[in-house]
Amino acid sequence: MSGSVQNKVPCVFKTIVVEGKSSKRAHQQYKVVASREIKEIALQADIEQASPTEKIDGTCVYVHDFQGKPWLWARHDRKPTKQADKKFKRYQTNQRTSELDGETENEVTPWQWNAEKDFREAPENWIPAKGVPVIDGIAQPDENGHIPGWVPLDKNNRQYCWHNTVVDHKQGVAVVLRPSADGNKDELEVSISNLSSLLERTLELIGTNINANPYGIGCKKNPIHLLIPHGAIGLNDQLTVNYDDLKEWFETKDNGKVEGLVWHCKNGELFKFHRHHFGLPWPVDDLHLCRQPIRFALDPSRFECDFDAKSMFTVLSQFDGQLFDQMKDIPWGEGVD
Repeated sequence: MSGSVQNKVPCVFKTIVVEGKSSKRAHQQYKVVASREIKEIALQADIEQASPTEKIDGTCVYVHDFQGKPWLWARHDRKPTKQADKKFKRYQTNQRTSELDGETENEVTPWQWNAEKDFREAPENWIPAKGVPVIDGIAQPDENGHIPGWVPLDKNNRQYCWHNTVVDHKQGVAVVLRPSADGNKDELEVSISNLSSLLERTLELIGTNINANPYGIGCKKNPIHLLIPHGAIGLNDQLTVNYDDLKEWFETKDNGKVEGLVWHCKNGELFKFHRHHFGLPWPVDDLHLCRQPIRFALDPSRFECDFDAKSMFTVLSQFDGQLFDQMKDIPWGEGVD
């Protein structure tokens, strides 16, 4: 199952705000947790017939044409100016106070954004994410005050230095981690993929310098980064969209040691569930992704590519043809001389 993650994916359950320190954000003195009620939009999308996939903890990227070539784009959400953000946070505080107090009679007046004046300028070549409303040529914000979008990678932009390690635009290829090409669902494979085969797909960038590296990939001496297509990592467990069943699965099952789940429905709708929606911690030990066998198929000669000696492609090609029982068995630190 797969899908293009262009915008924020909603929780499969209706959420509520409760008092207490957030397990997701240290500075946040409230929690957003799941109720027991499935969202109506999820039921309409036939969520029960969708198979959940593992939610990967990384940063989202997108393969899209740029200057006539398949190109890797980084997520860049346009955010409010400081002044507009300050006013919006004040509004959110008032709204949460009303929710926590159970007030319904004096509801907070809905917030109205000025998409033309309230947001920072877009970087050069920025495009709005698919599905973002555009009115009179101006991309409109979502309810959280973000305008989701993308910027094409520039090899000279240090902000995206780790993004650039997993791709070679000149040769049109990327380093991808996905289920084995031979159909073995219990085995992963790291391989070189043509960007053209990933056009209009979104993927998750993971590795040494992304989100504190919960999967233990690479090391400080030899940082390693990989791309995982969204929806690629399936789960063998039969899961129902039931609050109690999901909570038990996250708390007690080996395969439940994931950041969360994402359902890709047949109509294209996506829904997620995060451990934080149960108030459960992340990351945890012995992660599902890290326990699967990994095979390397990275012989650059198969693509007739000429990679730089220090590129990620060359570094990982030292493992070509090898199968490791699990992530921690890979000798990341050895590198290439």
